[in-house]
Amino acid sequence: MEMVSLTIDGIKVEVEKGTTVLEAAKKIGIKIPSLCYLKDINKPSSCRVCVVEVGPRLLASCSLEATEGMDVKTNTRKVREARKTVIQLTLSNHKRECLSCGRNINCELQTLAEEYNIRDVEYEGEIAASAIDDLSASIVRDNEKCIACGRCISVCSNIQTVSAIGWSGRGFETRVSTPYERPLGESNCVNCGQCIMVCPVGALHEKENIQDVWNAIDDENKVVIVQTAPAVRVGLGEEFDLGVGERVTGKMVSALRRLGFDNVFDTDFAADLTIMEEGTELLTRVSKGEKLPLMTSCCPGWVKFIEHNYPEMLDHLSTCKSPHQMLGAVIKSHYANVMGIDPKNIYVVSIMPCVAKKFEGEREELSNEGLQDIDAVLTTRELAQMIKEMGINFAKLEEEEFDHPLGESTGAGVIFGATGGVAEAALRTVYEVLAEKDLEQIEYEAVRGLEGVKEASLELPNGQTLNAVIAHGLGNARKVLDSIKSGEKSYDFIEIMACPGGCVNGGGQPIIKAHLRDDVDAKVVRAKGLYSEDKALPIRKSHKNPSIQKLYKDFLGEPNGHLAHELLHTHYVKRNKF
Repeated sequence: MEMVSLTIDGIKVEVEKGTTVLEAAKKIGIKIPSLCYLKDINKPSSCRVCVVEVGPRLLASCSLEATEGMDVKTNTRKVREARKTVIQLTLSNHKRECLSCGRNINCELQTLAEEYNIRDVEYEGEIAASAIDDLSASIVRDNEKCIACGRCISVCSNIQTVSAIGWSGRGFETRVSTPYERPLGESNCVNCGQCIMVCPVGALHEKENIQDVWNAIDDENKVVIVQTAPAVRVGLGEEFDLGVGERVTGKMVSALRRLGFDNVFDTDFAADLTIMEEGTELLTRVSKGEKLPLMTSCCPGWVKFIEHNYPEMLDHLSTCKSPHQMLGAVIKSHYANVMGIDPKNIYVVSIMPCVAKKFEGEREELSNEGLQDIDAVLTTRELAQMIKEMGINFAKLEEEEFDHPLGESTGAGVIFGATGGVAEAALRTVYEVLAEKDLEQIEYEAVRGLEGVKEASLELPNGQTLNAVIAHGLGNARKVLDSIKSGEKSYDFIEIMACPGGCVNGGGQPIIKAHLRDDVDAKVVRAKGLYSEDKALPIRKSHKNPSIQKLYKDFLGEPNGHLAHELLHTHYVKRNKF
């Protein structure tokens, strides 16, 4: 490893050759501001906020490689004035609606304006006018707030390989746009929301459904039932200044009751239900040698991705609905019947770490007898906003438990929120069902971790070998699918999550503050929170959930049976590719 030595603000530092000055400065605790730069994703040197002085020149430190003997100054008067001018010029073409913006207080541009003591904007001029694109079910684009940093384009093109957005126009008219200037909802966008997570300002945000839910809660004729995905419990606390990844399951349940929901159920219950259906589907396909590999269908961003890009492989997708859709179907059928409630009067709200679930909830295929399985989807951020509106002191809430029976779940259901979790939950059940005995060692370490593509082989009790692969991030999904199409690889089971790290890093999760980003990998810490909850639960295998067993005995009959297929399974559609 070749090293180079340089001096930054009088401090000598040695770094690996190829390291940027920005990263070298971080190594010795010197902060250089940036906007367009995002480690491993985007460094176009376009915003120029990160300029430093090297000799007589001002250079962008995010792309400037450290060289032997380099003398860098990061805080001279010349540097500070240049940065302040850049920030003011950015603000001059920015819709400054900070008080009513969803990114207020957690906006990187706003933070820089405060740090550089900008109290007015000297360069008032023409603002590039642009209509708000709010026709997508999941994502809203407001280009008048866009600062043309390119982060969203980089994550969409380079990490997700979707390329739903790109650069359009030149000079002052340069903007982020979609192919043929169509609304985002008409593009091949998969609604993963990773563009929202990297946007430094408020130019991208989720399609808000808070008022719809308040209206339902206030409607005396509605029975409003809420369910929460596993990843929400390790993200929600961050919105109330609790630790990144801290588990707040009990407080979350308490808050939901205070908001006025009639029942608080757990999507983890439906994750256990999914394993029963998907595990049975896997065993059936393996025994017949048909339609392999089986691909998981829990992630709606991934499902839309394959519908656009690999429609010839749709037969390999599990026909199982995603867990929250399954639970919605059960609530509006069996639960409604048991409780004597007209399903038309039930309003089901899903709290999800994902904005793609908003699109999924509107799919025509996910309905029964004219009723959508899910009536509204809120992100983790939207739930936090509702709690704040109610003036609830979240940190001081007493812990409460989910309502039964649809709130009873296992550790297998909890880990659905982390990449590899669905595969691990399925393997726990599939192996034990075939072995016909209880297994003590149920952690499958081979499917855990943040490696983009993970392969694992499991020797089944019947002598067969089950070859599985786990991918997170759609760029990695594309690699897996291409390797299968070329004949290079062969698998029996594939788990894919659209978002890097899985649902814990979904597009609806809290946006980690910029000053924490370099010190905390939120997806790692949140995943640890889920695995710790898995370990803490008395039952850790989906098929051992007594409420699941009772549901099949009293209502569904058997996994993959006629009624189960009618309520819990779906189909997919080929979509155009732009």
